[in-house]
Amino acid sequence: MNKTVLTYGTFDMFHIGHLRLLKRLKSLGDRLIVAVSTDEFNEIKGKKTIIPYEQRAEIVESIRYVDMVIPENSWEQKVTDIKKYNVDIFAMGHDWEGKFDELKEYCEVVYLPRTEGISTTALKEQLKQISKINIDDINKAFEILQRIKRDFE
Repeated sequence: MNKTVLTYGTFDMFHIGHLRLLKRLKSLGDRLIVAVSTDEFNEIKGKKTIIPYEQRAEIVESIRYVDMVIPENSWEQKVTDIKKYNVDIFAMGHDWEGKFDELKEYCEVVYLPRTEGISTTALKEQLKQISKINIDDINKAFEILQRIKRDFE
């Protein structure tokens, strides 16, 4: 019997954790459908993405473990998607543990561990720190140049 697996995610700043999760998800069944959150839905969730939806969807769609990409437009669409695509397994990362248990009425619900030491949130924080350091360095250099300029006036 063919098993269809469904997952949802933003997949911003695609990294090794995303790839490993998709690989594990595909190992649960024969067909993996990935719903990628649209930019509009991410705004509703209070998330700011760096990479636009169309590019994120294209990246995910190009992964060999993924059979189909669909847009995620709302929280409510999960039951509709499960029925529409005859989903056997709904799977998410373990940080969502228990949040989708009501879907057990329609299919098996699985929460998989994430790859330790990497997350999009952590990457964005690192980028903030790097850019903050650079801005601070630029401001210091500007102050030094202002002093040098005053010395020569």
